Amino acid sequence: MTQHAIEALTFDLQGETFALEAGLVREVLDLLPETEVPGAPPFVGAVINFRGRIIPLVDLRFAFEMERAAPTIDTRIVVIEHPLDGEPALIGLRADKVHEVTTITHETTEDVPRIGLRWRTDFIRRLARRDGDLIVIPDLDQIFSARGQMASVTSLHPTQTR
Repeated sequence: MTQHAIEALTFDLQGETFALEAGLVREVLDLLPETEVPGAPPFVGAVINFRGRIIPLVDLRFAFEMERAAPTIDTRIVVIEHPLDGEPALIGLRADKVHEVTTITHETTEDVPRIGLRWRTDFIRRLARRDGDLIVIPDLDQIFSARGQMASVTSLHPTQTR
């Protein structure tokens, strides 16, 4: 049964708990100065300097049609490595609050219901339950491609060559 378990970092967006596979996470940072990118869509409207590299800062709130919120003392940036166009790319994700790394077993997850959610179901890979709470496991591939942001994120990735 543990063969279907994943280690996941849990974090909040607008009061909802989300989880990313811990293997994607490179670092959790306090807020850093952001540089707005003129003409970029709000989903990926800024870049940050991460250890001397300029990386895009993605706000998943836009994918889940949540309102943008001002940063708080708990706001963090979760730096992940995620493949874009077959190449690994570093991407910063805003989180209202980062919780912990936890184990999510296959037995505690379920498929996304086709109706009844306020978000696009194709943006959610699985739902998990823990202590009566719902944890959303987003499908980053779907989010980046469906929002048309893959090209925008890739164009901000300085090591990407064409």
